[in-house]
Formats: sequence, C-alpha cells, structure tokens
Amino acid sequence: MYHIPAGLTRRLGAAAARLLRDPAGALAAALEAERGRLFNFVPVLFGGGIAVYFGLPFEPALPWLGFLAVLAMFAAVQLRATPIRLPALACLLVVLGLAAAALRTEAVRAPILPAEVGPTELAGEVLAVERRPDAARLVIAPDRFGRLRAEDMPQKVRISVRTGAEAIRAGDTVTMLAVAGPPSPPAEPGAFDFQRYAFYRGLGGYGYALGAAEIVRPGEGSGWLSRLRDRMASRIAGAIGGAAGGVAAALITGDRSRIGEAEEQALRDAGLAHLLAISGLHMGLVTGFLFFGLRALLALHPPLALRRPIKKWAALAAIAGGAGYLVLTGGSVPTVRAFVMVALVMLAVLADRRAISLRTVALAAMLILALSPEALVEPGFQMSFAAVTALVAAYERYGDRWRRSGGERGLLRRIGGYLAGVALTTLIAGAATGPFAIYHFNRFADYGVLGNLAGIPLVAFWVMPTGTLAALAMPFGLDGPLLWLMGQGIDAVLTVAHWVAALPGAVRLVPAMPVWGLSAVALGGLWLCLWSRGWRVLGLGGIAIGLASPHLAERPLIRVDSDARLVAVRTEAGAVMLSSTRREKFTADQWLARDGLTGSLPWPARLASPDGRMRCDDAGCIWRADGWMIALPVHQRAVAEDCTRADVVISLVPVFGRCPSARIVIDRFDIWREGAHALWFDARAGPSARSVNAVRGRRPWIRDPVPAKDQYWRKRAVSRP
Repeated sequence: MYHIPAGLTRRLGAAAARLLRDPAGALAAALEAERGRLFNFVPVLFGGGIAVYFGLPFEPALPWLGFLAVLAMFAAVQLRATPIRLPALACLLVVLGLAAAALRTEAVRAPILPAEVGPTELAGEVLAVERRPDAARLVIAPDRFGRLRAEDMPQKVRISVRTGAEAIRAGDTVTMLAVAGPPSPPAEPGAFDFQRYAFYRGLGGYGYALGAAEIVRPGEGSGWLSRLRDRMASRIAGAIGGAAGGVAAALITGDRSRIGEAEEQALRDAGLAHLLAISGLHMGLVTGFLFFGLRALLALHPPLALRRPIKKWAALAAIAGGAGYLVLTGGSVPTVRAFVMVALVMLAVLADRRAISLRTVALAAMLILALSPEALVEPGFQMSFAAVTALVAAYERYGDRWRRSGGERGLLRRIGGYLAGVALTTLIAGAATGPFAIYHFNRFADYGVLGNLAGIPLVAFWVMPTGTLAALAMPFGLDGPLLWLMGQGIDAVLTVAHWVAALPGAVRLVPAMPVWGLSAVALGGLWLCLWSRGWRVLGLGGIAIGLASPHLAERPLIRVDSDARLVAVRTEAGAVMLSSTRREKFTADQWLARDGLTGSLPWPARLASPDGRMRCDDAGCIWRADGWMIALPVHQRAVAEDCTRADVVISLVPVFGRCPSARIVIDRFDIWREGAHALWFDARAGPSARSVNAVRGRRPWIRDPVPAKDQYWRKRAVSRP
C-alpha cells in the first residue's frame, strides 16, 4: 500500500490552515515567493485582452478603449503601494491587449469584395507567386478590376491561374480575364473563420482566371525578394528532383508549393508535419550550425581564439544568418518567434547571461502579440509557443538533474542519451501541441514519437547542415554536390514518414474541440509551466477538462451550408448523411472532420434513414423523434404544409408568410443573410439553432451578403413570427 510521506502531509496541512485563517495573506505570500516568475504572465494577460477582443460579438469603440486604458493605468499607478497592485496591473495588461487588437484591426482595414465579380478584366502587380502542380496562385494588387471604383478595390486578391503562369514572377504587372468573390465564411458556427484570416492579410477577394495571364510589364526592382525566393526554390527543386526536391525547397526558402500531396500527407500522419513549417527546429539548426561552425573554425587559430571574443563573433554571425533565413522564408509567425528566441539567446551570449529561460519566451511572445495581435488565434502561434514553453519549463525544472545523471559516458551511451533526449523532447512537445492540433485539425498522430525519433536526427545532422552549406555556396555555383547530399537525406526522412504513416492506427481522428475546451487546456498548461510552487499541478485539472471536451460537447443534428446547397443530418449512431456527395465537397469534408469521421452515409431519398428517424421524397424530408418534427422542404409546394405541422422548418427555398406551428424557422433568406446554420436537438429542451454570423456578431471582416436592392425580401423574411 502506498503511504503519503509524513513531511508532505504536515506541509499540506500547514498550507491549508494558513489559507483558511488568512486567505488574502496566504495568497500574497505565495505570490511574493513567485515574484521572479510574475513577468512570465505579462504576455498571458496581454493575450487575454486580445482573446476578449476576438470573442466580442461587436467592434469596441476606440475612444472607449482609450478611456479604459487611461483609467486602468491611473489605477495601477495609484495602487502600486497597496496589496491589490497586482490585480490592477493585470487589468491594465488585459485592457492594453484589447486596445492593441482593436488598433491593429483599424490599421489593416481594407475593402472586401461585396459579391462575386466577373468574368471581367483584372490588371495589377503580382506580389507573390505560389506554384502548385496544377496551377499557380498569384497574389495581385489590382489597379483595375472590372467596374469597381478605386475606393471599393481590395488591396490584394488571390487568383488561381492554370495556363500562362510559368513565366510570371513577383513584381510583374499582369492582366487576365478573372472571376473573384469575397473570402468564404465558416462552414458552421465555431469552425475556422477564413474571412478573419484573409482580413488580416489584406486579401479582399479570391478567384480564378479564365484562360492565360498576360505579362504587361516585367518587374523592375519591386518584388525582388519574392523573385529571389522563387528562383532559389526552382533551382533547388530542379537540382534534387522528385519529392525530395519539393521538400528541400520548402526547408530552405519556405516555399511549400512544390511538395506533393502524398508526401505532405505522409509527413502529417507520421507526426513530422512540423518539418515543413519553418519554426524553432529549422531556425535553431541553421543558427546553431553557423554559431558552432564559425566558432570551431576560428578556434583553429589559437592566437585568435585566446585573444579575441570568438564566441561573441559567432553569436553575431548567427543572428545575421538567422535574420537572412527569416527574410528569405517569408517571415511566418513561427519563424518570427523562432528568430526572436534565437536573437535573445545570442544577445544573452553577448552579455554573458543565461541564454534560455521562460523570460526569453515571454519576451518573444509579447513582441509578436504587440505587433500582430491576430497571431493569438492562429495555429502557428499557438502550437509554436505551446511547444517551446513546455520544453523550456521542463528544461528549467529538470535540466540540471538530467545533466548530473549523465556524467562521463562513452560514445554508445552518449548516442543513447541523445536518442532518449529526442524521444523525451518529442513527448513533451507532442503533449503540448497535441490539443491544439486536435482543435484546429481534428487529428492526432499516435506514432509521432516514433516518427520524430527516426526523422529528427536525419534532419539535424544531415539535411539542414548540407542545406545551409548549399545556400551559402549557391552564389558561387558550388551548391550541386551539397544539394545532392541534402536530397539523399530528405529521401531517408520521407522513407521513415511513409513507413510510420502506414502503421495500423497511425492517425486518430478526434471530434472538434469547443473553444472553452481549448481555453481550459491553454490556461491549465500555462499554470503548470509558469509557476514553480506545488500549486502548479492544479493546471492538470484544466488540461484534463479540455481534453475531455470533444467528447462532452454535443454535435449538431442538422447543418446547412451558407449557399443552401448542402445539408447534413446526424443519425442516432453518430454517422452523418449528406444530401449530396458532389456539391460543396470542401464544406462536407470540414463537417465530417469536425465530427471525427472519414466518410458519410447516403441520403435517404425515398427511403428511411438507417435509424428510422428521417424519410424523404421529391419535395423534402421529415425528421421525427421524441415527439418532435423537423421539416426540410426543398420545393416551394412543401413549405405551406410543413409550416402547419412541423416544430422546426429548415427550408432551402424562401418562406413567405407565417409558419404557425414552427418555433424555429430558417429559410433561404436567413441562410443568405446569416451564413451557415446548425441545429442541435435535446429530447428534453427541444431544438436550438445558431448561425455563423449570430455567433461571430458584427465585425469588420464580416460582409453583409444582402444587397440594398433586396432589402424588401429581407424585411419579409425577418417580419414573420
């Protein structure tokens, strides 16, 4: 039988007694003991204000935010000598985060296409080119787009071009016949908000070209960095060839457009997808190779090594190399985070200070959130900082113990220790990023440790060193042999990825995690990592609640897409029936993924559904259970009858007039106006429905889909009971 140590029992009892006797004093004493770690919570509170901003259903007024910021600052100054100074500072940071997000929104606000435009002439400068096997995606700053006025012109549009794009480079001015529309809304309430994603990147429209794109004027000076990246990626992919060439181009330039779908899927299923996103691993390997390589090279000259600070010279070279790698690869959020971390580490080397700490992580997070508050709600930021925070926290707490336990070891034991370190690092990083992967991608790689244990050493000691040397040798034309070596290493990594991905049960599909579940995981993980005292273990409770949330949240019974072209109904057994397997395939895949499913059941046309709850005919479908009736009419002739007997009417055609029997009515106009709808059903409480726009509210990235000329029909739809 396990016995709790007497000393621990006495300490817990004494702590509980102090807490009951003087809660405020006990809390103040605990915070005083953690004084050195309080700075780590600055980006947490600042990010909390940003999270509040994105959770609001309306756009807060900037004057009111300024007033709140001044008030919070005044309170923090006035209360600095009182016991409540920390809560006052916390409130100030939250308000500052809220204000920073609102200011960022105003700074990037730009026109969005109100509706589909074209086919019409589009002319403008190409800002970026993303090449794919079947097409090229051009990001264009339009000068002319049909009859759009200058004040209605989006800053950027992304157009897919299938022919004539081979010679197009960034900086070129092009013209084409194109069709474009606004960014797509979420597939269902709570799903990924692509409109918000596009808004903060200045993308006001997406579309495709009809025919070839014509170069009106080649680029001269502008877009030189994108052209350099494109030329380097083409040279690398061409020199190596095959699947490895596309991966090599992604690792050196950040251009992932040449990676085949099969390779990308294998890397994802093997837990190695992080290799394709330029982040801490790549930045650390590049700068580490430069730092240690240059230092070792300078150490070959003893007088120089003894008389000059070669370590600091190497640190400066590593910062410069990291900055060049950041610029070359496009500066994504994980890459910026990685560079900031590396720069802070190297600055600590220059100042003879401790290089890696949670304070360094907090500084990097604060810098990114201050410059780009929208990064908080994106998977790159969340997964990147989750991994690095967990790793640094584990290193700070147990690093000295691990180093002492190593001692003097032989070569074989050192290799074993390295592999054990890779496995442990993968476990920690995988545990930290797993919940975020579940939330954003509804999948978890069960053999990620195995994939990383076999793949990371290949990348660390073979692929990235040869790739770095190849990039340095490329201006002199000496990169050929180095690229060949790099390609051989990537082939080995891809072999590992395909092997791991083919193992039974390599990928686990998980139902969508609700926002409150992700919040519980994030707060619990931060509580566990950022404190040093025993109360940090309370964070495990938040993590457990968050991990259980996908199985606690109720899945929608019925979904309707934003174009009223696709309907999904969930059976009693948890399967999903789709009204069409051809229409809106992207939306259908999202719905299935959010339910943790890989396939759907056929729609019960003229038959009963597998659970016997739904029957259909040419005019629509009727769902019945527990005394409730839900009608899904698809023809106008069925609407009048359904409105007299159904409790819920979800109509893919307009409903004119009253629906006396229905407590919930959703028709074509509601879907047009409010986006995709979802309906939940509870046997006791009955049905409840929510729309995408009702959940999101009125925000700058949400367009009003109903033109002014159709306001009459809107009033008819809204006025019915």
